[in-house]
Amino acid sequence: MPVTITRTTVTTTTTSSGVGSPTIVGSPRALTSKLGLLRLLQLVSTCVAFSLVVHVGAWDGAMGHWAMFAWCFCFAMTLVILVVEVGGFQPRFPLSWRNFPIAYACYATLLCLSASIIYPTTYVQFMPQGQKRDHAIAATFFSCVACLAYATEVAWTRARPGEVTGYMATVPGLLKVFETFVACIIFAFASDPPIYQRHSALEWCLAVYCICFILSAVAILLSLGDCTGQLPISFPSFLTGLAMLAVALYASALVLWPLYQFDERKGGRPRRRDDLGCPSRHASTVCDWDRRLTVAILTAVNFLAYVADLVHSARLVFIRV
Repeated sequence: MPVTITRTTVTTTTTSSGVGSPTIVGSPRALTSKLGLLRLLQLVSTCVAFSLVVHVGAWDGAMGHWAMFAWCFCFAMTLVILVVEVGGFQPRFPLSWRNFPIAYACYATLLCLSASIIYPTTYVQFMPQGQKRDHAIAATFFSCVACLAYATEVAWTRARPGEVTGYMATVPGLLKVFETFVACIIFAFASDPPIYQRHSALEWCLAVYCICFILSAVAILLSLGDCTGQLPISFPSFLTGLAMLAVALYASALVLWPLYQFDERKGGRPRRRDDLGCPSRHASTVCDWDRRLTVAILTAVNFLAYVADLVHSARLVFIRV
């Protein structure tokens, strides 16, 4: 049975001025549209989340600070987007409005998702019963609401087959956001030098994470800045080469990191109880063995993301505007 594959068309620009992009006239009615109401829900839910936590001071420690940052950042950026939409300032916005809102919505989804998981599991559950804990639980609920609202925006505004759109609205563009976010989490867990300085193979793995993160971030910035035409090679060739290189590099890290972290013959520790710094019971702190395991899992996750990126990138059609 014959199969027809439809493709998404992606616009690329030859200059950084954004000439040719549509001019959108602002209106207060932008708030009453379906997408506008969704963004108001995002604004309110993130505002309520950090307000509840601030009211009782339930954001001590690294995990509390991370959740507070996620909610405040998402609230501030959503407010900026609403102001731009209502005021019609899209043509004056320094970044491509075809790419920026959905890229931000994807990052906000991941930020709120991480806060909704990390905050209750590493902070709230260790709090004593009382008003402070109740406020923290309510903040977690509104964080989940915000996460769902941002994910809904991504689902509504992502590219459809045959649609002419910006790169960040395509599957590879959204995967770039996911890849850079996962890389940042890897950096957070592998930031302690003893974790990776024990062997040159582990230092190579850290270099892999850095190289792939930088290249993916460059692709995102080129799209947001409408600078895809300024590369010495075509943007599609750059994306294909990036994905192929990232798959090869992550494949090496996928083998080397677990091998030198958990194989006793390579000096690793295969069991959690072998690490004296890890408590026998669950605790709010993360020990070195847990960090190593988390990095190994996230390496596999990002490897799969880059493989999917490579497959989907081959299906895109680029046109210049």
